[in-house]
Amino acid sequence: MKRALFIGRFQPFHNAHLIDIKKVLKEVDEVIIAIGSSQERNTFENPFSYSERKNMIVKTLKKNKIKNYKIYPVPDLYNDKKWVEYIKNNLPNYGFVYSGNPWTLRCFRKFDSKVRKIKLISGISSTIIRNMMIKNKNWEKMVPREIADYIEGVKGVGRVKKIYGKSK
Repeated sequence: MKRALFIGRFQPFHNAHLIDIKKVLKEVDEVIIAIGSSQERNTFENPFSYSERKNMIVKTLKKNKIKNYKIYPVPDLYNDKKWVEYIKNNLPNYGFVYSGNPWTLRCFRKFDSKVRKIKLISGISSTIIRNMMIKNKNWEKMVPREIADYIEGVKGVGRVKKIYGKSK
């Protein structure tokens, strides 16, 4: 079985993430989704908990009839080599790592070397989405409907605004 690792923080999971997973699954039998910074929550860069992010992803993939995936938490270890080793030792074997994050790509090139860069979609990122939430702009169009509904259900926009107010 051919597997790939798709790693991100997914704060929140958005349309580009879904497109990327669909592309990866055209090349492999199963995608291992690693949710990074899994111990973080209620911060500006990581407003959603691991459990919330996992729920968002599961709801979206189910709606899109995607079944060949597994999701794992990956905590920050603040040591590039130990972080890559943690992933290699605690997640299923994979053939390639997919990411659009330069730091992630650099870590895996240095300590694992099986890397494929995802082409980022201009104008869509979790950072942009969080900033749009703060400014009361139409962020919902950048995420699958299930994600917008989920964020509304957990009062995520209010949480992001509250966190941002504290971080100024």
